[in-house]
Amino acid sequence: MNLSFETFLPLLPVGILGLTTVVVMLAIAFARHHWWNATLTVLGLNLALASVLALVWHGTPPAAVTPLLVVDNFAYFYMGLILVAALACATLTHAFIDSYKNNREEMYLLLLIATAGALVLVCSRHMASFFIGLELMSVPVYGMIAYTHHRSRSLESGIKYMVLSATASAFMLFGMALIYAQTGTLAFSGVSEQLGAGAAMGHLASFGVGMIVIGVCFKLSLAPFHLWTPDVYQGSPAPVGAFLATVAKVSVFAVLVRFLIETPFEYTVPLRDVFTVVAVLSIIFGNLLALIQTNIKRLLGYSSIAHLGYLLVALASGGGTALETVHIYLLTYVLTSLGAFGVVTLMSQGQDDEDADSLHHYRGLFWRRPYLTAVMTVMMLSLAGIPLTAGFIGKFYVILTGVNTGNWWLLGVVVLGSAMGLYYYLRVMVTLYMATSGMPKHDAASNWGERTGGLMVLGIAGLVLLVGVYPQPAIEVVRMAKLLILPH
Repeated sequence: MNLSFETFLPLLPVGILGLTTVVVMLAIAFARHHWWNATLTVLGLNLALASVLALVWHGTPPAAVTPLLVVDNFAYFYMGLILVAALACATLTHAFIDSYKNNREEMYLLLLIATAGALVLVCSRHMASFFIGLELMSVPVYGMIAYTHHRSRSLESGIKYMVLSATASAFMLFGMALIYAQTGTLAFSGVSEQLGAGAAMGHLASFGVGMIVIGVCFKLSLAPFHLWTPDVYQGSPAPVGAFLATVAKVSVFAVLVRFLIETPFEYTVPLRDVFTVVAVLSIIFGNLLALIQTNIKRLLGYSSIAHLGYLLVALASGGGTALETVHIYLLTYVLTSLGAFGVVTLMSQGQDDEDADSLHHYRGLFWRRPYLTAVMTVMMLSLAGIPLTAGFIGKFYVILTGVNTGNWWLLGVVVLGSAMGLYYYLRVMVTLYMATSGMPKHDAASNWGERTGGLMVLGIAGLVLLVGVYPQPAIEVVRMAKLLILPH
């Protein structure tokens, strides 16, 4: 293919992130200044997001950038979502580690590199770029999880995630090798050509897809590959937990959707049966185990397992609204997770021995920091799927997809899981308003980072309510993302 500036223009967001990483690295080498390096990071992420919006505004047509990557409206939608989440995580990181006594600036390098890997992942249409993007995103996260290494739990979580993630990557590599052995190609479209048109799937390709699904289920923390999730969420610094819950999961789910669309595996009945079983297990186990949690980060970890199970219901059901459901649900899930982890972050400090993640830390929070209480209340209502919040729109689309395809028993599991979730979300809300004697009546943000983070989580709460009350603009954006996937 002829390589030119126009060829690589669609990858401008990835290029800007790469350049920002180099600039921040040089700035750290020149002088350690937390505020300046955090500002450079946020500036680079904003420029990358602005480039995505500019490319969409100018109607840049879908383009294949080498056989490895494709940039279309599907990719632009997820690029924008990932960059918004990364911006929020960077803002929360500044507030969290401002009081941290050790080296603080390298956290931003890890965040930028992981975000660049996520962008590569959502543009992947080849097994090689799939794996490269996944590892480029995952490897920096090992360091981010263990960054507060003076905490034994944080160090343990980093090692645990590294070992299990490497195992999942090995499964995926072996699965890709088996598909290559069957088809002789690693391109998604090439696999479709070899196995499409009613051709027999073959045992090698079937086992290969199964191993890739196992690796993806681990990255998405779907049952029964979810056991790492609560421990890693609890041990991670709070803004890193937000990154894991949003950027990491959105990018992996996006590439899974493209893989299923561009290959014939979406239409195989056994794979849909597997997704059905995994969805049911994730919803049931995620909600049941969340019922007994007294640690908010562990509760959010188990809750994420259940929510990814709801999302998998759309893939298992199929139908004309499946893709739209996936996009809408991921959008609402990202907003809600950022708000919930944002409150935990603003209640915590990197210099402390642990985050303020136990329920007793939030007892009577309304009487100390009412704006954080308002944000957490909105997030809990959204996670529960209460009307007038973004979470209700996502849950409505999941139920709509199930109704359209007639999966009534699967919808029964969704309703049962939602009922269980309502209990532990309401328990958190009640705790926020419980007053005790001698409680201080005011606890304002103490530094600029906390004030900026507070404004950000208030903005997120406003978006959650706006999408819940008036979802049409978000739905229109999602429909554009669904329709313009580059054909084979």
